[in-house]
Amino acid sequence: MNQNPEQIARDHIDKQLEACGWIVQGKKQSNISAGVGVAIREYQTETGPADYILFVDKKPVGVIEAKREDEGYKLIVAEEQSAEYAKAKLKYLNNDSLPFVYESTGELTRFTDYRDPKPRSRAVFTFHRPETFQQWIKEGRTLRSRLHDTPVLETDGLRDCQVTAITGVEKSFKENRPKALIQMATGSGKTFTAISFIYRLLKYAKAKKVLFLVDTKNLGEQAEQEFKRYQPQDDNRLFPELYGVTRLSSSFIPNDSQVYISTIQRLYSILKGSELDERDEEQNPNEKKWVAKEPLPVVYNQKIPMEFFDFVVVDECHRSIYNLWKQVLDYFDAFQIGLTATPDNRTFGYFNQNLVCDYGYQKAVEDGVLVPYNVFEIVTKITQQGSKIELGEYIGRREKLTRKQFWNTLDEDVEYSAKQLDDKVVNPNQLRLIIKAVKEQLPVMFPDRITPATATTPETFEVPKMLIFAKSDSHADDIINLVREEFAEENKFCKKITYRSEEDPKSILQQFRNSYYPRVAVTVDMIATGTDIRPLEVLLFMRDVKSKSYYEQMKGRGTRTCSIEELKLTGTPAAKFTKDHFVIIDAIGVEKSQKTDSRPLEKKPGLSLKEMIESVHMGNTDEDMLTTLANRLIRLDKLINEKEKITFAEKAEGQTITHVVKQLLNAHDADTLDNIRREIDRQMPGAAPVDKEAAFNVQHNALIEQATQVFNSFDLRNYIIDIRKQYDQVIDHINPDELLNIGWVKDNTAIAESLVQDFKTWIAENITEITALQLFYGQPYQRRTLTYKMIKDLAETIKVTKPLLAPLNIWRAFAQLEKVNDQPKNELIALVSLLRKISGIDESLTTYDKTVDINFQQWVFSKQAGAAVKFNDEQMQWLRMIKDYIASSFHVEQDDFELDPFNKQGGLGKMWQLFGNSTGEIINELNEVLAA
Repeated sequence: MNQNPEQIARDHIDKQLEACGWIVQGKKQSNISAGVGVAIREYQTETGPADYILFVDKKPVGVIEAKREDEGYKLIVAEEQSAEYAKAKLKYLNNDSLPFVYESTGELTRFTDYRDPKPRSRAVFTFHRPETFQQWIKEGRTLRSRLHDTPVLETDGLRDCQVTAITGVEKSFKENRPKALIQMATGSGKTFTAISFIYRLLKYAKAKKVLFLVDTKNLGEQAEQEFKRYQPQDDNRLFPELYGVTRLSSSFIPNDSQVYISTIQRLYSILKGSELDERDEEQNPNEKKWVAKEPLPVVYNQKIPMEFFDFVVVDECHRSIYNLWKQVLDYFDAFQIGLTATPDNRTFGYFNQNLVCDYGYQKAVEDGVLVPYNVFEIVTKITQQGSKIELGEYIGRREKLTRKQFWNTLDEDVEYSAKQLDDKVVNPNQLRLIIKAVKEQLPVMFPDRITPATATTPETFEVPKMLIFAKSDSHADDIINLVREEFAEENKFCKKITYRSEEDPKSILQQFRNSYYPRVAVTVDMIATGTDIRPLEVLLFMRDVKSKSYYEQMKGRGTRTCSIEELKLTGTPAAKFTKDHFVIIDAIGVEKSQKTDSRPLEKKPGLSLKEMIESVHMGNTDEDMLTTLANRLIRLDKLINEKEKITFAEKAEGQTITHVVKQLLNAHDADTLDNIRREIDRQMPGAAPVDKEAAFNVQHNALIEQATQVFNSFDLRNYIIDIRKQYDQVIDHINPDELLNIGWVKDNTAIAESLVQDFKTWIAENITEITALQLFYGQPYQRRTLTYKMIKDLAETIKVTKPLLAPLNIWRAFAQLEKVNDQPKNELIALVSLLRKISGIDESLTTYDKTVDINFQQWVFSKQAGAAVKFNDEQMQWLRMIKDYIASSFHVEQDDFELDPFNKQGGLGKMWQLFGNSTGEIINELNEVLAA
């Protein structure tokens, strides 16, 4: 009690040293053989007594300069003093300088390893273990020294952004910066990049252990799979064959791995020494309504000392690493590397504004690493304005979780806002209108997925892979039922992928990613972030998102590129083009917003909770009423959170919901009543039956009064009714909805105009450099030599140098600005069509093959006009083959007749048989006329 501040600080330091495995001794009773690590207080040096000298294996290795707690701000100033002690000769010893130096108040501690290049102090959670120093001395060179051994990165097989990230983070390590931030757009390969530099750290810098930290179990499992698939450039073995990879799923941490994957929740529980249910890892803590009363501080854990990891890689570091969870990162004496697509100000601040790679979405789109998107808007009156249900209407109510419905008459008007939709109120008409509009507009958005009708089959449309974001599991169920109904499809067409899915969500996700069904997936949060679904082409937002970074992450589900081969293989066989964009359907205004008992207890299902509570309060205490009220309270107890339960108890004179329920059920319990009668019989053996019954009624009424008196409190009754309203949904079948606006968002027009102008500018700038363009813009005769290879090379040049100007992108841009004729069959036809439009040959944008068809018809008509010889059927078949060949290959030479489809019909020889000396003339004319 009477200790001075210096003594208090040293007591704290003593306890921390002992927790870290040091034996603390006074200088008079010192015994450096007492253990591996011994800390001796007030050890004499040639410059005076040092507060603590640390011995490992009986050799001095370190010094601690202790300061009072209120001198924490002086720790950096004290570095000079502690360095002097480290350099000084110790009494009785002819020692070299001591490498490991601390300054500590017992609350704050700083550490310097003077063996490092350019030694620099750093804040640490506590002291290192003596075994750690033992190992470091044995290794000779420090980790920060070994980081300089990392060779120049081999860039083969890496994207430019990945090269930038890896070289940037390694440069940061070499400069001994404690934190580094990597911003890479979702889909550009953040995890692959991280594994690449982790591999180099393990191989070249000889790092011992690396932690890959995530905030959901789902992300941890995905990271584990990526580590398993990773094969380094300089080794033909997979990563797990070279280094141990462990994903933590319990409180046990093996010591023999090099890479550990864990959620931040689990690591927190491990440090706290408590168990964690895996279900607590399903949702990221940033989105979760965490109800811990007070964040318990992390304390030292001998099983996992602060130096356990050399590096900590934090995935999705823009979320979940602050407040309570920040303690986990503060605990470890390790370099920290943040990975995110969407950093915010907190993220930049936390990582000391050390942004080593800045590769945002727009840059990734420009490089062709990701695909752009267009926004299609569906605005309905109720979505925007809400609605009102009048007093006296007979409406349904539904419990969100059980989805049990009951019906009653409104005793007051219910007016609901747009924000209350699908939470307090569900309007099936509004949901149906949106789903119907989506179904009708998808063929407009993806006309290439329409298969025309034939004589035997009707026109069909293949719905592109679509992900719908719902507000809750209950909302998701409503959406799924309506999607199946409106699209007239079976169960497997549309499925839910949430943590509460009855089917295994991982299995459904795998099907959605790789198989034909489901075409549509509905999720709440499970695949909102961090899930790679390449064939996904439509995101339908039916929930608003206030967090900008979270919204960007959600949009990131659609940004992945997908080749035509992969698109067909993974469930969209009708696709005709590589995935080069995706569509956001905004049905909620997200783009514009600022960012149980075994027996049936319930006997009176027609009453609302409010009616039951008020009835009980007014004296309706029959068995059915009390039993039903008890059942409703049981459900309420399962729905509400801990804070709400505490509030209930405060308003119920200290009684919990469980206690109130027991009393309600006990009031009419047969066994309880039998016990009362037996006790009366024992107490009144000779009494008349009527007196016994009167005595029984008195005690029974007292039991009922005891059970129901709690509801005399208006505050409690009001609280129960209000809190229950949060979990009940009104089903508004009454109010219809109407479309206010539907179509592409206007901002897309400006984007389209910009793209078209950029394309025109690029063409103009490259006319003199690219042969195909020179020929195209030359004389008509020269244009005959515009070969298939030339135009293909031109398309590849555009895609490589200017991915955003890919022909199909520009075609869609034109389609938003003016009427276009049909849809091109491939990008080469699109490119020639665009060139014809820009050069003024065609007034409107028309697919080249349609132009060829029209020109062919006119040519045939002119040839057969008047007294000219008519082409017979076989000749017409050959002319059509030539026409089709020119439509897809832009030019035909006599050598081409040795290729398909001509060679199967007899080749050039057959052509000569049919047309004789006119063969050459016909080929030249068709090349000239069809391209006119």
